[in-house]
Amino acid sequence: MLDDVKNSDIEKEKVMLVGLYGQQTSRRQAEEYLDELEMLTETAGGVTVEKILQNRNRPDISTYVGKGKLQELKGQMKALHIDTIIFDDDLSPTQIRNIETTTDAKVLDRSALILDIFASRAKTAAAKTQVELAQLQYLLPRLTRYWTHLSRQSGGIGTKGPGETQIETDRRIIGQRLSVLKAKLEKLDKQRITQRKGRQSMTRVSLVGYTNAGKSTLMNALTESRVLAEDKLFATLDSTVRRHQLSNHEILLSDTVGFIRKLPHNLIESFKSTLDEVREADILLHVVDGSSSMAHEYIDVVNTTLKELNAVNTRTILVLNKVDQMDQEQVIMLKDEYPEAIFISAERGIGLSELEDRIEDLIEGDYLSRSLRIPINQYKAIAFIHEHATVEDEKYDGENAELFFRISKKDNKQLSHLLNTIGAVTSVI
Repeated sequence: MLDDVKNSDIEKEKVMLVGLYGQQTSRRQAEEYLDELEMLTETAGGVTVEKILQNRNRPDISTYVGKGKLQELKGQMKALHIDTIIFDDDLSPTQIRNIETTTDAKVLDRSALILDIFASRAKTAAAKTQVELAQLQYLLPRLTRYWTHLSRQSGGIGTKGPGETQIETDRRIIGQRLSVLKAKLEKLDKQRITQRKGRQSMTRVSLVGYTNAGKSTLMNALTESRVLAEDKLFATLDSTVRRHQLSNHEILLSDTVGFIRKLPHNLIESFKSTLDEVREADILLHVVDGSSSMAHEYIDVVNTTLKELNAVNTRTILVLNKVDQMDQEQVIMLKDEYPEAIFISAERGIGLSELEDRIEDLIEGDYLSRSLRIPINQYKAIAFIHEHATVEDEKYDGENAELFFRISKKDNKQLSHLLNTIGAVTSVI
């Protein structure tokens, strides 16, 4: 594989990828997992020189691959001039230490690599704080390993984020830093809650999906905005919210971080404030790269993550993206399996009208028809109805206003609360 490395990649960090297959994971699946790990490595700035798959039902408790195999990997790394090895599963501190001692190489696991990518992608104060918190929580049980490792840690993949100043400190100092970061996130959470309160009356639609499924491209296509959309994993970390006018309703459309297989738990915990856009959405658009052979697994991973976020009961539209890259057989098979799904191409604008119509159908299903007689001096209640409902007819007799309107269930609750608060005397017509 060394001959395949492009000249432009010579200066990049050369990496060996290692994974397992066996009873629970087929070789084909394991190959696809390593392909994804290669994409992660590329996103982090490295170049994959060699991929190793071992037929083993469970990782060796001391070295992940076994002592004999580890010696074999050491020889391959030396021959190919590789100084970084990345494993497709999380490693224990003992495994990391033993692998490093044997290979004299930089050793990363899948979580460390993902955290490193997040660190390089974080731009806003919130994202940087969330990533640093997750990295320090990951590093804390591995401090001893980093103390012995830093002497040869000169940069590259796995070294972004909190930096050596935090890693070299003892547990007490890191504990203090964690407290500071958590307090900072709490403050940012309060600001986000305040922002969301001002948007409560509008229908909130949130884009969710596996990373690189095309969520940001769909966001741009629907709202004509300029959200960063790259053919890279985790191009979007911060939630982006845009207003979008449908035929009969205005919605708030939000795009946030993509999910991935084995997303580090600390990262999910840290990003929960950002992912509140998902938890509090009225409708979810579950975007899937339908052209991928792993589409089914992507759907399962996202559904599992949504369960962790307590968002499984939210009304959801399955959106199979990249239909322009699917062959006819793929389309037929997916339509049979997911008859309610919408097939689109966000990049080419295919199927967007049908998607918008489906969103409107869900919104309309959440509306009630009401008719009230309200004294005209209760101007706050009358103004609220005009602002938040669709008034179909109204009559005034000098003392009362008779209003016939359609209103969402969410806004109807606010209206009822308002009428109770101001003590308005109303009657149903």
